[in-house]
Amino acid sequence: MNHDDFESLIRQAMHDLPQWVQDGLDNVEVLVVDEADESLDPEGGGLLGLYVGTPLPERGVDYAGELPDVIYIFRRPHLELDLPPDVLQDEIVKTLIHEIAHYFGIDDDHLDEIGWG
Repeated sequence: MNHDDFESLIRQAMHDLPQWVQDGLDNVEVLVVDEADESLDPEGGGLLGLYVGTPLPERGVDYAGELPDVIYIFRRPHLELDLPPDVLQDEIVKTLIHEIAHYFGIDDDHLDEIGWG
């Protein structure tokens, strides 16, 4: 899957999110990059996605004028899973939802409990 097709899939997944999720995304960018560089993944763990920012529940009344939070979705690690196209698509969407959950303040332990870890 080339970069444009991957980005298109992410755009469609964002469009398909429930309206309350779309409405709740404030000051956050979703970026598709080929892979995490050392600054994002110092241990080289082959991340599929990463949320960088201040989760919504931690934003106080003084939260203003900040640069956007960023949700990174990494293309190559997804492709290296060597999944059939439909399963790969589901995995990409799952990664996106997982990182959006972090934005909403849901941690990995809770995501594991509900099957989204």
